[in-house]
Amino acid sequence: MRTLCSSTLIGEFFVIGFAGLVAMKDPGLSVSTVWLVSGIAMVLCVLLCGMVTRPGGVALGWALQLALIASGVFVPTMYFMGVVFAALWWASVHYGRKVDEAKARFAAQAESSADAA
Repeated sequence: MRTLCSSTLIGEFFVIGFAGLVAMKDPGLSVSTVWLVSGIAMVLCVLLCGMVTRPGGVALGWALQLALIASGVFVPTMYFMGVVFAALWWASVHYGRKVDEAKARFAAQAESSADAA
């Protein structure tokens, strides 16, 4: 699960950075505010890469997805990108858990085969 979720989060890191560049062009937003918010979100993406397998890591990832969708208020394209990344996050968590379960089953089978021999 960690690999899939981390890949999604790193993709989001770049999308948030590009969205920050677009948001800078909005005369109603100060550049410092845009980069403060974008920077925090980008750092959160990187930190979440290491926290995905810990308790609450997936929930924080969902919170980040909701924030990404909500950022569409300032950069309308982010509504679409937020939904795309929320779908990717769901797939990463769902299929990542299935892969982890399969790995655990194979490891248990290999262990029991080694014990029987």
